[in-house]
Amino acid sequence: MPAIAALWLALAIDHWLGEPAARWHPMVWMGRYLGWTGSRFAPHAADAKPRDLRLFVAGALAWIVGAMLTGALALALQRGATQWLPGSVATVVLALALKPLFAWRMLRGEVLAVETALAVSLDAGRAQLARLVSRDVAVLGEREVRESAIESLAENLNDSLVAPLFWFVLLGLPGAAVYRFANTADAMWGYRGERGGRDWTWVGKWAARADDVLSWLPARLTVLLLALAAWRWPAGIAREARRTPSPNSGWPMSAMALLLGVRLAKPGVYALNAKGRAAEAPDTQRAAQLCGRAAVALAVCASLAIFAITRQA
Repeated sequence: MPAIAALWLALAIDHWLGEPAARWHPMVWMGRYLGWTGSRFAPHAADAKPRDLRLFVAGALAWIVGAMLTGALALALQRGATQWLPGSVATVVLALALKPLFAWRMLRGEVLAVETALAVSLDAGRAQLARLVSRDVAVLGEREVRESAIESLAENLNDSLVAPLFWFVLLGLPGAAVYRFANTADAMWGYRGERGGRDWTWVGKWAARADDVLSWLPARLTVLLLALAAWRWPAGIAREARRTPSPNSGWPMSAMALLLGVRLAKPGVYALNAKGRAAEAPDTQRAAQLCGRAAVALAVCASLAIFAITRQA
């Protein structure tokens, strides 16, 4: 079936070729739209109001318009490929369109590069980590840099791989595309207070909540996939996941902390598996291997789900 073949071909493209050039990357296009609209709606920090429903509505409408355009383009591409092209050509087109909507190879490489940079110097490790996280890296020590990298790997395993493919299974290419739009909008707008000189509290509130809803089930599915990869359940996962302010990111991060037996923390915010040992250099590689096995399990489960859905249809 084209969808299953396209899924595996997209994974193969990711493995061998990685990300497409920026000018062809739909995530870059989404980012430009969100950057353009956000800069017109989000007020300067000095002009922000404690309550501004007008900005909330503007942010929500801008999000809805962007999501509709994204979904419509993906649907047109999917229908055009499946209805007008031969099966093998349709599979290639769908794979090429699906691939930019997830990013496992890039995520793995960026996280492992943090450990490589730490071996050179702490400053090099901080600089590499800054490519992954929005927190202030200048105040982080070596252990905290490593913890942040492993946390980012676990969290983005969901955001950059599991969730897009989950929505691809349910809703095809439009599902994956709209999810990635929502996740990008949350990353760019979903802040409370000031960022980059502008206040995003009300403009980004819809985007933050939409991403929470769309990521809720995939985040918990990511825990199951990591447990399958480790062949054991991370005992106490629900208790640890509730320690983070996010309703979703705490689940894969807590699973990683428990399965590796390490402590993962964001200073002043949370500590996951607080009694675990300090993360060491080999733990970054162990985390990458665990996520790699989870990615394979995801591909197999997604293929079985697509087959079952197709049979029922």
